[in-house]
Amino acid sequence: MLLRTARLTLRRPAMTDLEAFFGITSNPTAMRYWSTLPHADLGVTEAWLARMVAREQSGGEHFVIERDGQLIGEVGAGRLPDFGFIIHPDHWGQGYATEASLAAIAHIFAVTDTTELRADVDPRNLGSLNTLAKLGFVETGRAANTFLLGEQWCDSVYLTLPRR
Repeated sequence: MLLRTARLTLRRPAMTDLEAFFGITSNPTAMRYWSTLPHADLGVTEAWLARMVAREQSGGEHFVIERDGQLIGEVGAGRLPDFGFIIHPDHWGQGYATEASLAAIAHIFAVTDTTELRADVDPRNLGSLNTLAKLGFVETGRAANTFLLGEQWCDSVYLTLPRR
């Protein structure tokens, strides 16, 4: 399964993506607002990627984001209706998250019967909040101390994108 946009190719994840994903998931800047700490070693990323690949077999809709053949991130809904994305910081600010998300969202709504997509975002993550707003997600709630990263409690902003 391939999805193509003007600048990107979206494809299903594979275990051969391990090294490239470790480059993202071990990066403290990329993982700053993620729900886990940066991956300390390749084994942590291997387990994470194996779960992502396995979810594809049970109806997940994950996509690797490639730019010019290089893996730069991931987008999708591994556990519908939960939607998310991560982009390597070297590629931030270029519209890739928006472009990849638009393609992934159109595909997800075309091939599943989910009535909405939901996102859970740290309120300090203004980049992701702005991207989700561009995509049409609307805030539906907030909660404090929703997950613990190391020794720091983080909050959540909940957003929803209904099927059009």
